[in-house]
Amino acid sequence: MKQVYPTFIVNTNDGSEHPFLVCVPDMEIFTEGDTFADAIEMARDAIGLTGISMEDHKEQLPVPSDQNTAIGKVKHDTEDIDFSKGILTYVDVDFSEYRKKIDTKTVRRNVALPSWLNYEAEHAGINVSRVLQEALMNVLNVKRNI
Repeated sequence: MKQVYPTFIVNTNDGSEHPFLVCVPDMEIFTEGDTFADAIEMARDAIGLTGISMEDHKEQLPVPSDQNTAIGKVKHDTEDIDFSKGILTYVDVDFSEYRKKIDTKTVRRNVALPSWLNYEAEHAGINVSRVLQEALMNVLNVKRNI
């Protein structure tokens, strides 16, 4: 599922290592970047990680705010930096694609096969795990992230 979240970026111009500060009010995310482009990428990563963590915990992803609501949120949550005076941009994240990109750990599953079929697969040199992965991707109509 793809979402687009309002994101505020402030250039502190203070000579610090990460002069671009980022706030994504709908997800209560704060991050930083070395450049404006880096700040957007950091926001996208933070939104992606937060979103898939929420999905894993069976929590609803927040609905992206409209411009006025987002500005109200950052004005309300601001303590040291007024993000509402920064640049408002929108950052898109496809949570399904993001999960494929970062969640690459393997999971062991036990599969029951008739003995004769296992024998045939072994003698043909077939990687049963690979065939199962390909079959699941076909049935679910999803593609491997390359």
